[in-house]
Amino acid sequence: MNYDVIVVGGGPSGLMAAIGAAENNAKVLLIDKGDKLGRKLAISGGGRCNVTNRLPVEEIIKHIPGNGRFLYSAFSIFNNEDIIAFFEKLGIALKEEDHGRMFPISNKAQSVVDALLQELNRLGVKRLTNSPVKTIQYNEDLSKTVILANGATEIANSLIIAVGGKSVPHTGSTGDGYAWAKKAGHTITELFPTEVPVTSKESFIKEKVLQGVSLRDVAVSVLNPKGKPIITHQMDMLFTHFGISGPAVLRCSQFVVKAMKKWNLSEVTVAIDSFPNIKEDKLLADIKEMVKVDSKKAIKNTLKGLLVERYLLFLLEKAQIDPASQGATISQEKLKSFVHLCKGFSVHVNGTLAIEKAFVTGGGVSIKEISPKTMESKLMNGLFFCGEILDIHGYTGGYNITSAFVTGRLAGVNAALSASQKS
Repeated sequence: MNYDVIVVGGGPSGLMAAIGAAENNAKVLLIDKGDKLGRKLAISGGGRCNVTNRLPVEEIIKHIPGNGRFLYSAFSIFNNEDIIAFFEKLGIALKEEDHGRMFPISNKAQSVVDALLQELNRLGVKRLTNSPVKTIQYNEDLSKTVILANGATEIANSLIIAVGGKSVPHTGSTGDGYAWAKKAGHTITELFPTEVPVTSKESFIKEKVLQGVSLRDVAVSVLNPKGKPIITHQMDMLFTHFGISGPAVLRCSQFVVKAMKKWNLSEVTVAIDSFPNIKEDKLLADIKEMVKVDSKKAIKNTLKGLLVERYLLFLLEKAQIDPASQGATISQEKLKSFVHLCKGFSVHVNGTLAIEKAFVTGGGVSIKEISPKTMESKLMNGLFFCGEILDIHGYTGGYNITSAFVTGRLAGVNAALSASQKS
């Protein structure tokens, strides 16, 4: 037997798995098809690497809408506070920012990658980069043979598949692992993009009327066919040349995909509330008062600063109000219509950008076939999965990386244990 444990994939979960296995006295080989390990880590968090999130476990799981509850058992063994302690032990001091996001004090993702690579060196983990895997053979004696594209073979008692999903393909996540999981008898649930910009055929989008307009702290809702919100996220958003984007939209995107599928729709309505903290009647009363005070002023000047100028002019036009008209000349009905648009401007969206443009992959290896405390396959001894290849997906903000580190840690520790029992 060449190795106790082979880890395929050098992203966040694979690096953590290799370290976890080596700490438990396993002889470990880490294989990656790219020339550098930790490429996704190096670009995460805008190049600063949002290593985890310090919110309570219950909150973290709420922020992982794709099967986050599966992680309860894992968090009881290794959680976000353990991730923080792990990195601090490696010499990476962390700081907490808004919404519980944890970053290295250095503000450099590369410092996180370097610390992990140094730990691999210290633990004697063998690494093979520029080594694409052609296929995996599951042997009768329960060993696993990894056959590389160059014809070389590597054998181990335990195998960890940590190759990611299909999003951000330039980091090496091109969906290679799904075929290997299927070969072992696993179900792959339908793949779809999450944390991805949303597309629209609305004429104002096509004509780029609002392209580049950013709205701060608005509530974006995905509506069901009856016009009721399925989900609402209050954050920033952005109008683009193909649709809408920005943090609030990225969080809503998976619900657009799911709604289109559930009700077999070609379009879904997304509503934008520019004043989520003010009730509509109060906003109307406030605007009426502003108009009354400055009745001779052009309405666009009276309302200046209420909204971003281009969006303000756009909504006035939608409400059939001439921006240059004096406040006193505008009917109560038109003001009411304008306020209604401020509280719920609707955009018809028709999908999202491709999965390759998404930050996160939805779907993957079915969690029903994975042991939640060990990340071992329920279908095959000595086969483990971790990270984004699993059907687990969260919002951006340190939630996916937390899931990757936690599942990676459990897979590594338990793969070493499984291998030691066989040797």
